[in-house]
Amino acid sequence: MSGRECDVLVVGAGPAGIAAACRAAECGRSVLLADENPACGGQIWRADRSSAATPAAAEWLARLAASGVEILPGAAAFEADADAGVLRFEHQFETVEVHCRRLVLATGARELFLPFPGWTLPGVIGAGGLQALVKGGFPVAGRRVVVAGSGPLLLAAAGLLGLHGAKMLGVYEQTSFANLARFSLQLWTFPKKLLEAIRLAMAARGVHLRSGWWVASAGGTNARLEWVKLTDGWRQTKVECDLLACGYGLRPNTELAQFIGCRMSAGAVAVDEFQNTSVDGVLAAGEVTGIGGAELSLEEGSVAGYAAADEPDRARAHFAARARYQGFAAALERAFTLRQELKSAVTAETIVCRCEDVTAGQLGEFKSWKEAKLGSRCGMGACQGKTCGPAAEFLYGWGAGSVRPPVTPVRVGTLAGESDPR
Repeated sequence: MSGRECDVLVVGAGPAGIAAACRAAECGRSVLLADENPACGGQIWRADRSSAATPAAAEWLARLAASGVEILPGAAAFEADADAGVLRFEHQFETVEVHCRRLVLATGARELFLPFPGWTLPGVIGAGGLQALVKGGFPVAGRRVVVAGSGPLLLAAAGLLGLHGAKMLGVYEQTSFANLARFSLQLWTFPKKLLEAIRLAMAARGVHLRSGWWVASAGGTNARLEWVKLTDGWRQTKVECDLLACGYGLRPNTELAQFIGCRMSAGAVAVDEFQNTSVDGVLAAGEVTGIGGAELSLEEGSVAGYAAADEPDRARAHFAARARYQGFAAALERAFTLRQELKSAVTAETIVCRCEDVTAGQLGEFKSWKEAKLGSRCGMGACQGKTCGPAAEFLYGWGAGSVRPPVTPVRVGTLAGESDPR
């Protein structure tokens, strides 16, 4: 086990974490920035082998490199003692214990997957997950792809896949045309977001977009995706394809915050005007406090970084910009609220917990997430409920309950405080 000390520890190196780390370091504080990924940028600024980083990403990554922030890549936080200001990470097969005066949680978000018959077939991939694979070199040229689900991520995925030579068969958005129209009209009040929307639309030009449609089922022979059925609640269409990129928006990664004891609100970490959580000395910023995009994450990260560095006046300078982007986040949530009909795709035989092969029929006898875990092992697999937990919350209205250590799966040797035996 090795130890580190710092004034401010930031967990998560996406836009919010980078902004918080830079702001605190530029105020003269010693800052450590830790992230599970091997490089900074988070999911939204993940480097693409075939294209340059966006101007905002390039600017902030350069700023981070010049800030003096110590970076701990490939580090998974698995245990914390907020009262003592201690977090423990698994890093390069050993435990790193970090002591800090202030902690900023910028743990981001992950895709929401909703079950339907056939969703476990090879070839069914999250929309954001397929983007990440393609950016890492996964070949899609010439492959027939359907994109479905909800949110702006669908257009981003379609544009990237088309750029890499995929044969795009359509984008199917579950929200209604009326919701999309109202949301589009509101973009005029957010110039940066309007330009981003135009950019996404241009990247996905030529791809057929159908609103008010969603996945009913998927199937194929030889345990491989060959077709997907889509519906608008009245009609169905069957599309033969090689890949289905399907995601229903994002959900905050709140496990570490919950373990520390931070108060939650509407599935996200609750914070005050300075991004302070309910736990003394712990702040939160970015998607972990609610889904709102990179610009909002940068503003929240800036507020959190200055607040962690005891610079309240400099933090207040970002309140107005943060409020503007919070308005966009609220519009985004209204536009892409998930329709209840999505539940109708789930049959008794549909697997809900992919890790433990627990079906909807098995879960029907339980009344809570805790009962389901005790009676069926739902949520007890490798992902520890990160996939089936939010799905069960949507399907049955169950809360996730308590979070126990380790917060993320780690080696037994790490838990015992041992170094890699190799």
